Amino acid sequence: MRKQVMAVLIATAGLMHLPGARAQAQAPLPMLHTEGTKWVATDGRQAILRGTNLGNWLINEFWMMELDKTSGVEDQCQLEAVLDKRFGYAERERLFKVFRDNWITARDWDLMQRHGLNVVRLPFIHSVIEDEKKPRTLRADAWRYLDEAIDQAEKRGMYVVLDLHGAAGSQGIEHHSGCAGRNAYWSVPDNQARTVWLWRQVAQRYRDRGAVAGYSVLNEPWGTDPDTMAASVRKLYQAIRAVDPDHVIILPGHSKNGIDSYGKPADHGMQNVAFEMHPYPGHFGWGKPGLKVHRDWLTCAPGEADTVCKWDERLRRLDTAFFIGEMQPWAMMGLELGGQVARASFDTYAKYGWAATAWSWKVITRQGGQGDGKWGFVTNAASPAGKLPPIDFASAPKADIEALFRSFGTQPYELHQPLLRWLTTSTPRDIREIHDQ
Repeated sequence: MRKQVMAVLIATAGLMHLPGARAQAQAPLPMLHTEGTKWVATDGRQAILRGTNLGNWLINEFWMMELDKTSGVEDQCQLEAVLDKRFGYAERERLFKVFRDNWITARDWDLMQRHGLNVVRLPFIHSVIEDEKKPRTLRADAWRYLDEAIDQAEKRGMYVVLDLHGAAGSQGIEHHSGCAGRNAYWSVPDNQARTVWLWRQVAQRYRDRGAVAGYSVLNEPWGTDPDTMAASVRKLYQAIRAVDPDHVIILPGHSKNGIDSYGKPADHGMQNVAFEMHPYPGHFGWGKPGLKVHRDWLTCAPGEADTVCKWDERLRRLDTAFFIGEMQPWAMMGLELGGQVARASFDTYAKYGWAATAWSWKVITRQGGQGDGKWGFVTNAASPAGKLPPIDFASAPKADIEALFRSFGTQPYELHQPLLRWLTTSTPRDIREIHDQ
């Protein structure tokens, strides 16, 4: 067991590559927990978790396929409605299965392991588990994809964070909650009750599964005020703890005030928890992609801007661990520079004991190719076989839709080679030693 533990844990925060992990990580993984600001394994060793999100797999984001502007749909609810109208519910369900069976395959899991990753955040929409036509009823295939992800990850020495990305009714206005503009989680009490029910089912299913690193209870639940969000999350915590006393429960922050509405979790009876935030230096109004914005963030530059030092102080004061559930430290910066900044980001977070998963594993485009750095570890190759054909879901023949979905499982990939190299070298990278190319 000690060798298997060492396949996923490291004693030195800067070390990213673990020789031999691929061959050794076959036995069940030890369950993780949090102690103060650290993630810890059952033998007391600090766990350094670094990995990726499996975006667009179990909840669609059409920009990740460059289909958000030309395909006639912009979120998963729109696609479901179009397919229902054209082909019927049963055929829609079959087509979604084709998509999910091909977006992530064994090829992807093998490549994630090759990148030295040891955790994946698994975003999913509630209807992967709950029968949308019969609320509070499990689908006949409710556990197919979550079980598959956990099994595939564990075989490769990787943990899984289960992330409810799209709750019943949608917990925000963004497309990535499943239905853009709906935000009915907060206004319809039954949607919140269904989410309590859902997490009870998930926790009951995986309560003894060590490969599950934790439960991320709501992704970016910003469709309400911070205090209402925190109160709702506390109810989800209690629902999970009623059936699962052991797994880490991950508490989401808010876009307006971060984690301030929670107070110290222990003062509210919450144990074995971590806070989650999504820092995106260089994106979404936080500067522009490049070395400076990441250097300022990671080296605690003076001023009003957020830094890792300010977050370290917050977390120490609250005596709580941290999960950077989403980040993007390499896109649009050039491949070599992006690879170095990504490695320095993972190393810095490891130094503070924070778990971190980048967004996202795979992002594909019409023409393919990494260019100056896409948002994915991998993308489709810039070749005739890799290019993405145009499609309009409202008019395309069903055979063309199915062919597109099947193509995701076999289209040639282009790796971000400097990112792969920098993540798997045994030499740490300090952001202060990196220079613009």
